[in-house]
Amino acid sequence: MSPRRKVDDTVRDFFTVSATEPKAPRRWGLPVSAVLAFVVAVAAIVGSVFMVVEHTNLDRSEGRDAAALFYVRGFMTDYTSLDPFHANDYADRVLAQGTGEFAKSFKEKMNEIVVQVARAEPTTGVVQEAGVQRWNDNGSADVLVAATVKTTGPDGKTPIESGTRWVVTTIEEGQQWKISQLIQVI
Repeated sequence: MSPRRKVDDTVRDFFTVSATEPKAPRRWGLPVSAVLAFVVAVAAIVGSVFMVVEHTNLDRSEGRDAAALFYVRGFMTDYTSLDPFHANDYADRVLAQGTGEFAKSFKEKMNEIVVQVARAEPTTGVVQEAGVQRWNDNGSADVLVAATVKTTGPDGKTPIESGTRWVVTTIEEGQQWKISQLIQVI
């Protein structure tokens, strides 16, 4: 080989030190995929947290609905089941479960109610269906109730059944539910 050989710029001479070394091309694949993976992971975590919070809120709401419905069903069964032989006990039980406007009006009319219950035929109340209509700002719930009242006729043999509908407002005071309003819907 001749020392005067023409050196091509693309051919590298490993024995000489050159001030201008060609730079390797930048590879963007790894950093871009790492950033994308990070963004996807953050989005998945945020989505998971959002779903857990929504599930917890829904579970809490359903629990409150179930507790209010359970209480109102029991109250309305007792309220529509009259026992004329224990009229005073009936009135005391209903008054103990009342609060606010309902307790005030029931207490004012308690003597009249006791007399009416004592004169009535024994009845059995059955709640057919109940559902929460809405939750009010004060924490009370308006519950719609459909109930039937079964009794026997004056001859003691003929069954009589009548249906009633109610709007019951219930509120939780401490750890106990109470009735604050009771309206019969016609």
